[in-house]
Amino acid sequence: MSATTENTLEHVDLELTGMTCAACAARIEKKLNRLDGVTATVNYATEKANVTFAPGTATTDALIATVESIGYGAALPAALGEERPDASLARAADLQRRLIVAIAFGLPVLVLSMVPPFQFRGWQWVALVLATPVALWSAWPFHLAAWRNLRQAEASMDTLVSVGVTAAYGWSLYALLATSAGDLGATMPMSLVPSRGDSHHLYLEVASTTVALILAGRWFEVRAKRRAGGALRALLALGADTASVLQPDGSELQVAAGDLRVGDRFVVRPGDRIATDGMVESGTSAVDMSLVTGESVPVEVAPGSAVTGATINANGRLVVRATRVGADTALSQMARLVEAAQSGKAPVQRLADRVAGVFVPVVITLAAATLGYWFARTDSLSQAMAPAMAVLIIACPCALGLATPTALLVGTGRGAQLGILIKGPEILESTRKVDTIVLDKTGTVTTGVMEVVRLDPLGDMSATRLLQLATAIERNSEHPIAAAIVRASAADPGTGSIDDGTVSDFVALTGVGAQAMVAGALVTVGRAAADDVPADAEGLTVVAVHVDGTLVGTIAVADTVKPSSAAAIARLRALGLRPILLTGDNAATAAAVGTEVGIAPADVIAGVLPAQKVTEVQRLQAEGRVVAMVGDGVNDAAALAQADLGIAMGTGTDVAIEASDLTLVRADLHAAADAIRLSRRTLAVIKGNLFWAFAYNVAAIPLAMSWRLSPVVASAAMAFSSVFVVSNSLRLRRFRPVMAHEHAEAPAMENAGI
Repeated sequence: MSATTENTLEHVDLELTGMTCAACAARIEKKLNRLDGVTATVNYATEKANVTFAPGTATTDALIATVESIGYGAALPAALGEERPDASLARAADLQRRLIVAIAFGLPVLVLSMVPPFQFRGWQWVALVLATPVALWSAWPFHLAAWRNLRQAEASMDTLVSVGVTAAYGWSLYALLATSAGDLGATMPMSLVPSRGDSHHLYLEVASTTVALILAGRWFEVRAKRRAGGALRALLALGADTASVLQPDGSELQVAAGDLRVGDRFVVRPGDRIATDGMVESGTSAVDMSLVTGESVPVEVAPGSAVTGATINANGRLVVRATRVGADTALSQMARLVEAAQSGKAPVQRLADRVAGVFVPVVITLAAATLGYWFARTDSLSQAMAPAMAVLIIACPCALGLATPTALLVGTGRGAQLGILIKGPEILESTRKVDTIVLDKTGTVTTGVMEVVRLDPLGDMSATRLLQLATAIERNSEHPIAAAIVRASAADPGTGSIDDGTVSDFVALTGVGAQAMVAGALVTVGRAAADDVPADAEGLTVVAVHVDGTLVGTIAVADTVKPSSAAAIARLRALGLRPILLTGDNAATAAAVGTEVGIAPADVIAGVLPAQKVTEVQRLQAEGRVVAMVGDGVNDAAALAQADLGIAMGTGTDVAIEASDLTLVRADLHAAADAIRLSRRTLAVIKGNLFWAFAYNVAAIPLAMSWRLSPVVASAAMAFSSVFVVSNSLRLRRFRPVMAHEHAEAPAMENAGI
């Protein structure tokens, strides 16, 4: 369960069982929404219900009982670490068994019925024996669903299948027992279009073939759903399996990571995954965040630093106190973003659900009218059965129910694999309309990685010697500024290096810098005092180098533009978006960055406070623009929430991520362009699926009613439409970033199976 209180409302997710089509989901949703104070959204694809209710108006037990009262199952999701049988896997196995029986027994029935030379003496009785397990056992899920629907005085897509199969099998059984069709020497001509002169036509092949084809479509559907959910499973697999909990006597106890509780103290050794979110109590180290955030530079941590579960301790022994466990961890929040996107409903899906709710009774009425019309015309119930059954079978709107959820599952799953987490399917509609994208500078357009940008030696000190001394000290530090100095030294062949034998007594000065003896002199490298910063170095981070207490020079480092930012902004512009750079930095710095990435000076807005960022977004919206905002900090959260489409860098703060609509696991603007392309592509696939599902039914029902469509052809066409929709949605798995070589998929997602 993910139950929280937000704005006085409680939320709970329920795992559902027993649903066989979109109409089942609509029925459960309708039943739950009838409860006072309850708002529910049920998704057939994920087999989950997201329920919101006011405290005191409902309970979890009452919600589960409501679902069970109409013949379905409901349960709370498994807790973190709890082993529970995979319902979708069990359903896939059951469908596979029923499908195998339907094919093994149904194929001979089809051949015997449709190929007259194979119709030996008594063939029809053999066909009856073979068709019986198909029509009864293989089709049992459809019959069970139809009975459940009848008890509720409702009808669903399964009702159509059950009625069609029962009618075909029942009529054939009647014809065999009560008419000349049962004579041992009787034969039946092959006819894709029913012969109106045959009063004793058998439809055993319809009963068996229809079941086999629909089961095949359902089986492919379940497989597609499981494969699309691979990204979610991959995210959850990032977590550590065990933790070494520190006991009061100083010993360590190995426990499952899922058994950790808030306040537990656990040990993390070099190379280990951090078991859960926590606070460092002792030890210093650098933590590799790349598997979760995509950030390649290890983050230095010390006592008091927050750490995230599933990240890797690069060096040093840490003792961490757990602050968030289970569903509250950052990893679980990321997983919920994926799941929430697959559980919500886009406006186009709500339209499909409404159509499905009225479609079934209309089709049954049309089938009854067809039966009555042709019975009146032919005075033969046997002949009138063919077009009536064709109507029932061809109209089964399975494709309609699959059109949106399969595309959402595959699209959002592929997005997660590429590091794009879509918070809700309604976001797909937003991406289509966006025409302006506002970019925060720091951490979004720039790298967030320090680089040396200037050297200011003093007195007789040369720039080369200044960098050489600083490198001798910083070579032993893991700090990002130290790494920048070491990289600068390595990039300049003329700098050379100081013999390690002349460097001794290295000491890290926590929060200040570091010092060591170099050739008998005490060299200290640390953050410069305000008086030591050159006047023209405003906005830069300045490091001071002292030798025996005397300042010998300063080194300025700065955040640099990401190598991919200019190309990514060009891609955003190619997508029809106007990029605007928004930053709290001074105008000169902002203009320089804007020029470097190809943003015109008129579209660079500098020196803005957090509240002013919201004002700027509102100003653009007042001009009639649909605005997307990309940011990563707490000061971006309000603007992200105000924007029509909020895009947060996954390396940013929890506040920014919660306020956004899209989260980019990789801190790369190419991912923003990919997110918009993928969202638009997914929306296009949904609309294509819906068009073909509607067009198929609109075109096929009149053919069936006019007796121009055999029930066999109708069942094949109906199943093909479902397979087509699933296959069309699976094309999203082939979505590739335009510049794939510049942003490879996160290693954690490579085995997602999507």
